[in-house]
Amino acid sequence: MKFKLIAKHRGIWPLTWMCEVLDVSRTGFYSGLSRPPSQRQREDEVLIRPIRRSFTDSGDTYGVRRVWPDRLAWGYDVGRERVARLMRQQALQARPPKRKLPKDHGERPAHPRAPNTLDRSFNATRANELWTADMTYIWATEGGLFLAVVLDLYSRRVVGWSMKARMTSDLVIDALRMAIWRRGPSEK
Repeated sequence: MKFKLIAKHRGIWPLTWMCEVLDVSRTGFYSGLSRPPSQRQREDEVLIRPIRRSFTDSGDTYGVRRVWPDRLAWGYDVGRERVARLMRQQALQARPPKRKLPKDHGERPAHPRAPNTLDRSFNATRANELWTADMTYIWATEGGLFLAVVLDLYSRRVVGWSMKARMTSDLVIDALRMAIWRRGPSEK
């Protein structure tokens, strides 16, 4: 590895400087240039092709944990750390697969929608005059969470919120209950 670096840059930097910095003797560098590749280096070059093929067949999503069993299944007796080292040398780093939003299997009631009383007029003149709500999905380490939020349009503050792992009517009701509890009828 050091010899390749020195050979690549010896037209830019003096050979003696690079050998001194990389702690390599000049004679060791010259003998390394003429030395044939070792048995391990030849085996690594053979292993690189199937590793790269397994990686690209997966859409660049397989890491060492999935590429390594492929090597064993194809008849290559190789250790996991060796596969990891070869993938690092070839800059084969798995990218995570694209996440998809969960499917909504909730049943919709046959009731008509509520009328649009705001008519896109979001200007409130006092607190607790107009509230609006929204719901979203957030990726977390333990899995996804649904978040329902109630906003006061006068102060632009969150007055109620709720998070749950499943999108149910309780999610929205809990957010509304919190808003009523925090900014209920007693506040004027």
